[in-house]
Amino acid sequence: MKAKLLIADDEADIVSMLKSYFTWNGYEVYTAANGLEAIEKAGMQPDLILLDINMPDVDGMEVCARIREFVCCPILFLTARIDDADKIKGFGVGADDYIVKPFSLDELGARVSAHIRRERRQRASAKVCFDDRLAIDYAKRSLYYDGRQVPLAKKEFDIVELLSQHRGQVFGKERIYELVWDYDSEGEATVVAEHVRRIRMKFKDAGMKSYIETVWGVGYRWES
Repeated sequence: MKAKLLIADDEADIVSMLKSYFTWNGYEVYTAANGLEAIEKAGMQPDLILLDINMPDVDGMEVCARIREFVCCPILFLTARIDDADKIKGFGVGADDYIVKPFSLDELGARVSAHIRRERRQRASAKVCFDDRLAIDYAKRSLYYDGRQVPLAKKEFDIVELLSQHRGQVFGKERIYELVWDYDSEGEATVVAEHVRRIRMKFKDAGMKSYIETVWGVGYRWES
C-alpha cells in the first residue's frame, strides 16, 4: 500500500518539485497552498505531513497545534530559519522534525522514509504492564496509570517507548535524539531535555513517580 503524504507550502515551485519527487518514489501525494487548506486536508489522515512554517492566514505552528487534536502521523516542518527556541516551540505544538531550506531532496526523502518506517514498526508492538498501576499499550501508543490514560504528545511517547523497552539501560541525550527522531544529528540535547521535562510534569500531574531516572553527566534510563 502506498504511503500517503501531505505537502503544505505556499511556494508553488517547492510544492511542484516535492510532489514530483515523492510521486516518482511511490507515494500518494496531497498538497495544500495555505494553512487553512492544510488543516482541511489533514483530515484525510496522511501517513506523514511536510508543513511549511511561514504560510499565509494560518502559519505552520498554529496548523500543527490544531491538527494534533485529530492527527497522530509524523509532522516535519519546512523552514528557512531555526534556532533552539524555535525548535522547542515547534516540538511543543507537536512537530517531529525540522527540514531547513534549502535542502537535499535525497536527504528529505530519507527522513520521510525513516519516520514512516518507525510509525509502522510501532503499530506492531504490544501492551506491557510494568507494575500493578502502570501499563503501556505500544500498539495504541497509550500510557495508563491506575486505569486512567495519561496524555502524551507524539515525541513524548516515543521517548517513553524507547526507555521503557530498555529498562535499566542508559541513553545519552544525543543518542535519544538519533533514535527517537530517527535521524543522526548533533547538538540536540536541549530538545531531548525539554521533552523529558514535559513527560515528568505529566507523570507528576497524574500522581505517578518519575520512572525516568537522570544519570548525571550521561543521560536517562527507565528505572530497572
